[in-house]
Amino acid sequence: MAGTALALAFFLTVGAGVQLLNTAFGIWFTEFFVFFALGWVLLRFGGWKPREYTGLTPAPRAPTLFGFLLGVANFFALVIPIQYAAQSIAPEWLTKMFDGSRLFEGQTSVELGLILAGVSIAAPLCEEFFFRGILQRGLTPAPPESPVRALVVTAVIFSAFHLDPVGFAARAELGLLFGWLYLRTGSLWPGIAAHAANNIVSSVLFLAAKAMGQDATDAETDVRAVLALAGLGFIGLSALFTAARHFPVLLAAPPRATDEEARAPEPRPALAMLLLPWVVGATVALGGLATLDTRGLSLNLYDMQHPLPELGKDAPPGLLAERKALMVLRTSARQGKTPMEDYREERERQMRAHRQALGAQKKP
Repeated sequence: MAGTALALAFFLTVGAGVQLLNTAFGIWFTEFFVFFALGWVLLRFGGWKPREYTGLTPAPRAPTLFGFLLGVANFFALVIPIQYAAQSIAPEWLTKMFDGSRLFEGQTSVELGLILAGVSIAAPLCEEFFFRGILQRGLTPAPPESPVRALVVTAVIFSAFHLDPVGFAARAELGLLFGWLYLRTGSLWPGIAAHAANNIVSSVLFLAAKAMGQDATDAETDVRAVLALAGLGFIGLSALFTAARHFPVLLAAPPRATDEEARAPEPRPALAMLLLPWVVGATVALGGLATLDTRGLSLNLYDMQHPLPELGKDAPPGLLAERKALMVLRTSARQGKTPMEDYREERERQMRAHRQALGAQKKP
């Protein structure tokens, strides 16, 4: 649990800070250098072989494919209705505050690709390595004691790390699914595949809705659509679990390494030597970001210092048009086609004018 607290501290400071500077880069940086690197160093310093200890050994093909399909079916059967119920109960201001669709706003095509790859590849691999491979395994007692408590506690902590009260229940359910796959197979790969499937499907649905001119939650506002999707998902889940009963290979995997097999030979490496390559890698990565995207970092820092008032869908059309034009100006400034000062002046003007307009609109 001390390692989990340390990861949370790094996640809230280093990870969050880098993501504010550049979302696309920050996702990869956080997953790789906070969850994966920190977990790897903690295991090596504790005298363990990380791959053997966590179950990150070669992927069993059938269980991994089963996990991916289970992740798709589970998304429709349980994630969508749970999230729909949570958004229905939560106040509108809270839902807007934790709207995950903002992740994709204002991104270049390259950054959008990096984000999609990050949530589809980096997040499943690195988060499963840390939460299931390290935390859940570390909490799981030796047989014959039940592993259920460790499974539930890990799922709750996994969801809490996302700092999203509206999505807490849905992510806790996902944590239970990923943890169950880890318990059944002893391998991280089925859970990684299920995690990837969930993130891929949710991202594809969001981008499809956006392409059709809908908000992120428009497709889920009709309860009949939610029930229909849940019904299809439950059919898929039933089919998958039926197949697993008839074909045990779908949930089979090589035996999990024992503690003796996962122990690294003595002597243990010095902590400084374990940290050095990761610290150098993180420093080089940050230096590369600063070199390649100097204007983007400058704009992001400026935007954080000069926040714009939130414009809802019912805002005056003139304000919405000005905000859209500002984003176009920002893109041009980032590409070096427009002076940075032009964007800053327009942002400051809108900051004052829009606050005044919205304040007047609220007055009786």
